[in-house]
Parts: sequence; structure tokens; C-alpha cells
Amino acid sequence: MTAIQEAAQTTILIVDDTPENLTVLSEVLQPTWRVRAANSGRRALQIAAGEPKPDLILLDVMMPEMDGYAVLDRLKDDPQTAEIPVIFVTAMDATEDEEHGLDAGAVDYITKPVRPAIVRARVRTHLELKRAKALLLDENHLLEAEVARRMRQNQIIQEVSIHALARLAETRDPETGNHLRRTQGYVRTLAEALKDNPRFSDYLQPHTIDLLVRSAPLHDIGKVGIPDHILLKPGKLTPEEWDIMQTHARLGSDAIERAEQDIEETVEFLAIAKEIAHYHHEKWNGSGYPDRLAGDAIPISARLMALADVFDALTCRRVYKPPMPIAEARAIIERERGQHFDPDIVDAFVRCFDTFAAIAQRYADDDML
Repeated sequence: MTAIQEAAQTTILIVDDTPENLTVLSEVLQPTWRVRAANSGRRALQIAAGEPKPDLILLDVMMPEMDGYAVLDRLKDDPQTAEIPVIFVTAMDATEDEEHGLDAGAVDYITKPVRPAIVRARVRTHLELKRAKALLLDENHLLEAEVARRMRQNQIIQEVSIHALARLAETRDPETGNHLRRTQGYVRTLAEALKDNPRFSDYLQPHTIDLLVRSAPLHDIGKVGIPDHILLKPGKLTPEEWDIMQTHARLGSDAIERAEQDIEETVEFLAIAKEIAHYHHEKWNGSGYPDRLAGDAIPISARLMALADVFDALTCRRVYKPPMPIAEARAIIERERGQHFDPDIVDAFVRCFDTFAAIAQRYADDDML
């Protein structure tokens, strides 16, 4: 579209209660732009809200019934007209009048009697500013969309990488099936149930809950460092073998920490993944491993994962045991309230047991009961 064609499609609304003034402004503007006229503030508001919407308004200040300031206030209050630039055209020429008009939201101030060259120059300037603002807004929207697309792409890459690493650990222990999906669901269920609990509310914000769920699949990544004859042993481990088995918690957190060091910057989900890997076998009463932490000294992320992991282990087949009915698993979890598990987390588990059962059913392995 040429500049002439664009100007011809540009609409300017002129507002004045004096017909002679409307005639003068029309003659000044019509050779270049499309002009609409209103002889009152109320009529101006009707035209401004209709189609075609004005690209610029030249507004008289001194009008009966509704003056220019009142009209401008109404224009600014309506989202459909708030962005239309307004130039006051008035016989008042005191500095305080001009300041009042600009403070009210006008973009410029022209005094009567109007000088055609000045009017055309001011109109052209503000139309160009309006077009530039619109272009900048479009560019910002495109940029925001591109940033959102790339963030989502990065998130997908992270999630794929997490699951690839977790599946690598799973290849060492192939009977875990849908363990990753189930434990993610259990962790989210517990976190959502506890987010309004005063003990957890500061930590369990929506963003943190998402990070917890994303990080959960890495809880047992350290198992890749456990020898097969221990990891896959069908019977009870000897004390020496159990000592080696327990090292998977520290092996996992160490591996994640080295990954953090390699990228030389903090990644939130890795920090949480490291907590979960290291501490999810700690127990509320201090009898867990690897550091024998107790109570609130155990990170919240690990306390949530502890219950999710144990429930899943109880209800699924392992090389060393058959699966257990979920009702029996629930009873065991409840008995461990205040011993293995944080009491409030067990209470949340009981409240949400139907959701746990639904997750277990949705992602069931063939041999789950």
C-alpha cells in the first residue's frame, strides 16, 4: 500500500460545537485524510466507538453539556477507544490550560485560530507516532510468542533428557515398568494436597510443584552405579551388599551435581532432583540413609518422594518380592506415620488415597494388584 493510499484510509474525527470550526478543519484535512465530524461530545463518543474507528481525534475543549476534558475521560475509560490519540483544539492559550490538557491524556494542544500548515504537520506527526507504536506492539507480540515457543522447546528438551536418564537407570532394573509415571503422579498429588498447609505453603508454590514433578524421575538414577549381582538379586541382601545398595542415593546426587558444575549455572529442577536423589531414603525418625537426617531436616521434596516411592515399591513386583494389594500398602504407610514418614504427608496420602489408587490403575503394570 502506498503512503497516499494509506493516508486515504486514515480516519480523523474532528469535534467542535461550532459549524464554522468544523468546516475550517475539514477543509484543512480532507485533501489528505478521511474526515468525520461531530458537533457534540456525546456524538463524538458514539463515532469513536463505531467503525471505522478514528485513528486520531481533534477535540474542542469548550463545548456545552460535555466539554473536551469530559469527553477525553470517557475515551480513556473505554478499552476500545483508550489508545486513540487526542489533540485538543481550543481558543484557550494559557500555559496552565495546555498543561491541564496534556495531564488529562491529550497528545498535543493546538490553539485557535488554527493555522493549516501547523494542523497538518501536527496531525501527520501523531499519525506516524501511532503507526510506529502499533508496529512496535506487533513486534513485541511476535517476540513474546517466539520466547514462549523457545521456552516450551527447552522445557521439552529438559523433560526428554530427564526421562532418557531415568530410563537408563531403569534398564538396570527392568521390572519397574511405569514406576516413573506413577511416582510423578503421587508426588504431584501430595504436593497439591499440602500446598495450603502452613508447614509447606511457602515451599509448595505452583512453580515449585511443577519442578518437583519434573525432577521426580531422577530419584533412582544412582542405581546405574550398583552392580547387577546386588541390584537384581532375587533374595535378601547381605549386610555388605546392603551397604553398597545404599550408596545409590549419594551416587545419584553426585552425578547431578557434576552435571550442574558442567553447565556452570544454577538450574532449578536439577537442584531439586539432587535433593530427591540424595535424601529420599531418609526417614522421619532419623533411621534412614545416607545421612540419618530426621524430621524437618529432610528436604520437603525428599519427604514427598519417600512416600511416593515406598507406596509404589509395595504395590509393584520387584526381583525380591511379589506385588502387594494397595489396601495392605495403605495400612503399612499409615503405620509408619511419624516413623518413616512425615505425619502431615501421611495424612495427605490418606485424604488422597482414591487418587493414588486411580494413578496406580491408570499406569498399572501387568502384574500389579
